[in-house]
Amino acid sequence: MFVLGILASIAAIAAMCWLLFNLAVFALPLFVGLHTGICAYDTGAGWPGAILVGGFAAGLTLAIGQALIILVRPLWARFAITLIFVVPAMVAGFHATLGIARTMMPSETWQMIFAVIGAGAVGVSAFLRIAGMAADSSDGSAVGA
Repeated sequence: MFVLGILASIAAIAAMCWLLFNLAVFALPLFVGLHTGICAYDTGAGWPGAILVGGFAAGLTLAIGQALIILVRPLWARFAITLIFVVPAMVAGFHATLGIARTMMPSETWQMIFAVIGAGAVGVSAFLRIAGMAADSSDGSAVGA
């Protein structure tokens, strides 16, 4: 029974890491939607209004980011847009990895080392996903012409 608990814990950590890598691209829209929803709630919109406004802001942020990646041609501008999405993903990766490391090891130095490595891995993963979206949009636009 003890071994089953350890295996279940490892499976849960692996599932959370998989989710983190797959959803890291959406960290910026999540942050924008969350803060917009909080502002809407503070101004008296209530729960339904805050959820609606926050969801709309998150969707709009993602749509604007994807449109900019598709429409902007200079490589430096695409890189800047990509960094705008990657930096919040790295922050989320840092804190997620730090939370996992704190449950696994007592040394704060090693916790920070693993958190920085995790932030880098999540950042690279998010960068490659966003760059892949930009490459797909470049290839797909030539098909319609």
